Amino acid sequence: MSERQASAGGPVRYEVDTALARITLDRPAASNAIDLPTAESFAAAVARAAADETVRAVLLTGAGRRFCAGGDLAAMAAAADRGAYVHALASTLDLGLRALADLPKPVVAAVQGAAAGAGLAAVLSADVAVAGRSAKFAAAYTAVGLTPDCGFSRLLPRAVGQPRALHLTLTRRSLSAAEALEWGLVAEVVDDDELTARAEALAAELAAGPVRALGEAKRLLRGSWHQSPQEVAEDEARTIAALVTGPEASERIDAFLSGSPWSPAPRATASRDCARSRAR
Repeated sequence: MSERQASAGGPVRYEVDTALARITLDRPAASNAIDLPTAESFAAAVARAAADETVRAVLLTGAGRRFCAGGDLAAMAAAADRGAYVHALASTLDLGLRALADLPKPVVAAVQGAAAGAGLAAVLSADVAVAGRSAKFAAAYTAVGLTPDCGFSRLLPRAVGQPRALHLTLTRRSLSAAEALEWGLVAEVVDDDELTARAEALAAELAAGPVRALGEAKRLLRGSWHQSPQEVAEDEARTIAALVTGPEASERIDAFLSGSPWSPAPRATASRDCARSRAR
């Protein structure tokens, strides 16, 4: 059974094409709002991507017109015990998003329509986000009398700074795609009809790259927030020393020095010329 068939019919689709896993929030009629079954399915999909050694990159998308409207308010309101339900929902989705951020593989998010609340937390949990030009971004929590969840309180200030994070969270402001790019919420903005192709191309490019180096670089950057400068430096030194003897680095360094077509040969030549000049 193919991955597409195996994941058909649920609130989250999981598909693998060669080395690229696609995780799609698949509740378009509900603007991909996340209820507890969706959070559980999402966490399971991320776990599958982590366990599959053939997967080298992940593309996170939302079906339909909107990426993700955040938590499903209708499901919250219908719960017999609203507090217990929301606690389970926030905790489950947080586990899935942290697992996404911790994946030792690059993650690209393609954002169309709107990303609000937990949907914005999902964007911030990806490594590279590409937005369609008409996309909108909002915190949305306080507008319905709620507070951030799913790591939003940690992720947003680190992406945009504390003053902007407070402004976006405490007011009902939404950001355009261009503003999200200026603020640092997304890495690229493209025309809406180019979003899928650009995000897929970027994810495929990363999947074809040195996956161990990409995963370790991601880990170093994300982990640096929790470490002292000395701990960061020591972790960096251990990691680069371990990678330099591995096949990914050995092949690429040899190709770089030999001037292979994919490597920046002129820069390598210039570096060697400078080294000769210093030697003289």
